[in-house]
Amino acid sequence: MTIKHSNDVEAKNVAAGKDTTIQVLISSQEGPNFALRKFSMLPGGGMPRHTNEVEHEQYVLRGQATITIGDETHHVKTGDAVFIPAGAIHSYENTGGEPFEFLCIVPNKEDVIRIVDEGC
Repeated sequence: MTIKHSNDVEAKNVAAGKDTTIQVLISSQEGPNFALRKFSMLPGGGMPRHTNEVEHEQYVLRGQATITIGDETHHVKTGDAVFIPAGAIHSYENTGGEPFEFLCIVPNKEDVIRIVDEGC
């Protein structure tokens, strides 16, 4: 069993993101089936169009953002739940005046992240 406070987990910069950090709250070594991560994006921050080999289940803790999944753009806010299918092209942009924070649950499977060229 693992119990910890999120303030005790190091926030690391997301390499492909702009003003975006990740905290791995429950790692694949701690949870047998899923990992739990917390993302935080400063106002104006976000992540470019990319794909993952695994699905994402997300819950917005704070703020608001625009999330594009495939060809659809969604405006999400505190309390919204988001499902991103494996392989779907998606991106994030914090459109609010406060940090945009969300929990992201992913299966413990090999994941390859691919940045999608904006010219595609």
